[in-house]
Amino acid sequence: MSVYTPQFAPLVVLAFLGTVGLLILCAFLVLVGALRKSRSTVLGGVGAGAIILVGYMSVLLGLSLASRDIEITPGAWKYFCELDCHIAYAIGGMHVVTSVGPEMQSVSANARFAIVQIKTWFDPATISPQRGDGPLTPNRRAITLVDDRARKFVPSAKGDPVLAAARLHSTPLHTSLRPGESYVSYVVFEIPEDATGLKLLLTSSDAESVLLWGDENSPLHSKAYFVLPRT
Repeated sequence: MSVYTPQFAPLVVLAFLGTVGLLILCAFLVLVGALRKSRSTVLGGVGAGAIILVGYMSVLLGLSLASRDIEITPGAWKYFCELDCHIAYAIGGMHVVTSVGPEMQSVSANARFAIVQIKTWFDPATISPQRGDGPLTPNRRAITLVDDRARKFVPSAKGDPVLAAARLHSTPLHTSLRPGESYVSYVVFEIPEDATGLKLLLTSSDAESVLLWGDENSPLHSKAYFVLPRT
């Protein structure tokens, strides 16, 4: 089953932009009231802004508390909204090795490399006919590997040498692509011997995603993890 983050993205974005617009209007009323020395206008602007902000944050936290962690099975896609289209990601597999090539023999014996293959796809079914065939640069992504003990691992600084030794070509995740195009990326992690039950968390790293209803980056929201098939 494919997963979308956030759900109903166009409505979520409109709600966010509309709320920002209303808060700006309230701030304008406060400014006008202050200039005219109208206490009622200032209080009205402050009160309306507070109600709007509390209402928006209540929905944000309510959706987060109602959410549950999701496990994305191999072959299923995780979609990210890019406003006028969607970029999808899937896991192609994972290789766990103790060393790669002669130059990697110095790696500590109690560590392993987990090499994860990620496929990026610009789903052409998620765009309108008016958009055309123009390229799209995906938004920034954050990648974390998590084991069954909730330990987190970030991509290894040795990733490039490992991929070079393994003769694997990795396309950067921020590479532009056109509707229907796809590419494959590889991410390398260093994990201890006792790391089991590995899952991959791929999220947006854009700051505004924290304030979007139903986005997994919003406060207290659960996550959608890729289950990693070990090969």
